[in-house]
Amino acid sequence: MAILTVLWEKWVEFRRNWLQITLSGLVSPLLYILTFGLGLGQTLAVDGRAYLDFLLPGVVALTTMNSSFNAIGMSLNVQRLYEHSFDNIMISPTPMWQYILGQMSAGSLRGMYAGCLVIVVGLCSGANMALHPMFFVVMLLNGMTFASLGVLAAVLSKTHAGISRFSSFVLTPMSFLGNTFFSATAMPEGLNVLIQCLPLTQSATLLRAISWGESWEIWRLGIILGCNIVFLAIAIHQINRMKNI
Repeated sequence: MAILTVLWEKWVEFRRNWLQITLSGLVSPLLYILTFGLGLGQTLAVDGRAYLDFLLPGVVALTTMNSSFNAIGMSLNVQRLYEHSFDNIMISPTPMWQYILGQMSAGSLRGMYAGCLVIVVGLCSGANMALHPMFFVVMLLNGMTFASLGVLAAVLSKTHAGISRFSSFVLTPMSFLGNTFFSATAMPEGLNVLIQCLPLTQSATLLRAISWGESWEIWRLGIILGCNIVFLAIAIHQINRMKNI
């Protein structure tokens, strides 16, 4: 199956470059934890908890998002525009949904790996969080959502720089507004409604509630899954248009 082929390809890529992938995935999260969590966080408390405890689930969601998106968006963009190996996939009898699902699965696993590294760093830094199986389910769904967004960005971009611009206009604002570094409830009501529609907001909120041992709302998972379906549908539609040109 194409899904297993893609997963094997990504595994070989990871095995060859695991040290580079690991270090690059740790730089930004480590800086967030050191500067905000251990530096600024010494004088702050959010929702009655230490700021590091508030920050860590948000950084896990943020890292999962970035790693999943970059793992798929960047490589698929290169395959499509420069190596032209993506053209071979489109003219082959391989079902496109299998290929895309393989990309999404590989991207989500890359995001899971980076997120787990952040958890280890956070716990070693003194953060208090309860790890529940549902915590990792949310991480996986968050990774799949942004891996599908990576597929969409790759097929929409006309140049390699287009991926970077997409990240700057979409992921960067979401990184700061998505309930990661501060509580979204502090934002103006109109803006808060928009923020609640972001998949990163719901992922960070769910991870925070689960890690604190609090109850959480099932509809938040629905928003994440809904975004995943929308990104996937648009990506498949765009690929089908490219095949018919």
